[in-house]
Amino acid sequence: MNNMSIRERLSGNEAAATAMKQINPDVVAAFPITPSTEIPQYFSTFVDNGLVDTEFVAVESEHSAMSACIGAEAAGARAMTATSANGLSLMWEMIYIASSLRLPIVMSLVNRAVSGPLNIHNDHSDAMGVRDAGWIMLFSENNQEAYDNLLMAHKIAENKNVMLPLMVCQDGFITSHSIENIELVEDDKVKEFVGTYKPEHYLLNKNEPIAVGPLDLQAYLFEHKAQQAEAMKNAKQVILDVAKDFEKMTGRKYGLFEEYKLDDAEIAIVCMNSTAGTTKFVVDKLREQGVKAGLLKLRVFRPFPVEEIAKALSHVKAIAVLDKADSLNAAGGALFQDVTSAMYVNNIHVPAVNYVYGIGGRDTKADDIESVYTDLSEIVKTGKIDNPYRYLGLRKEGDK
Repeated sequence: MNNMSIRERLSGNEAAATAMKQINPDVVAAFPITPSTEIPQYFSTFVDNGLVDTEFVAVESEHSAMSACIGAEAAGARAMTATSANGLSLMWEMIYIASSLRLPIVMSLVNRAVSGPLNIHNDHSDAMGVRDAGWIMLFSENNQEAYDNLLMAHKIAENKNVMLPLMVCQDGFITSHSIENIELVEDDKVKEFVGTYKPEHYLLNKNEPIAVGPLDLQAYLFEHKAQQAEAMKNAKQVILDVAKDFEKMTGRKYGLFEEYKLDDAEIAIVCMNSTAGTTKFVVDKLREQGVKAGLLKLRVFRPFPVEEIAKALSHVKAIAVLDKADSLNAAGGALFQDVTSAMYVNNIHVPAVNYVYGIGGRDTKADDIESVYTDLSEIVKTGKIDNPYRYLGLRKEGDK
């Protein structure tokens, strides 16, 4: 156990910028957008004060920010950026290009509602819009996890069996702007842990002239997509291996997901990011009342841990999956579909219900979470789910 860690009080954005400072990437290209603006803002002060030797590129849009990261990474440099919501939407074309070119760019995605109508508060619609773009996606309950996930990011993304870009998600304003206690790792330990980027193929290698991003027609694209899919499968073990190394350094343990009082639970919630904190509080309260409630907090959303999730939930009598974005498909949210698909293909049948919640930053309180567990107890008792597609905290007509 490392007793030398530095205790600090930082916001989630400061924590992300601090991780970037310790990583000291070659290039950071960024364009401001609420609520992630502070990350490149803090980082640019580190550049200005000579605390990093990063080339900071102030671009004219988020599309350009991702383009610059792609150019830098393809050239053989380690590149990072940060964005939110509409910024990510503007990058959309380049997000796919980054992953298809197998460039291990690392991005902080501070989750926010994608317009329209315009809303700058938190939900997961931005992340869900790129969930199939070929990026590894890690979610963070609090500032500590956002920081820790960023420290692990390059070791995962740059692994030769992976070579995929990676985004670390955290909830806009809820964690990005709230100040929490945090344990930082010493600079020299981070440096040693992250290591230097040694790409095999890169544009500035004069001994191997290559083209990046050429035309890829019928004869090859299918195979290249299959290779990307294979890399995403490989990422699962690499994420666990890197987490083990990280635990040796810090004593902090990470898996594909966290099981909170799940081993003997009869009813369970599956959720991501900051809502897990509220849910833990409710689980503790219900346990005191003798209710066997549990939580599965997903950390790794891409690659999706199919077998592991099915196994972890196999003994539960009813589950609720909380989605902070709606798929607008009349069939529930993305997380619900992935979880139920995982259970179905592993031949595990547990009654499951979906709650779309917290859209546009709608506050989700302990009472709301408690009402979900109450619904689950009812499902266990009656064996009936009248409607699996539900809303949590939606105002009805006539509500104030």
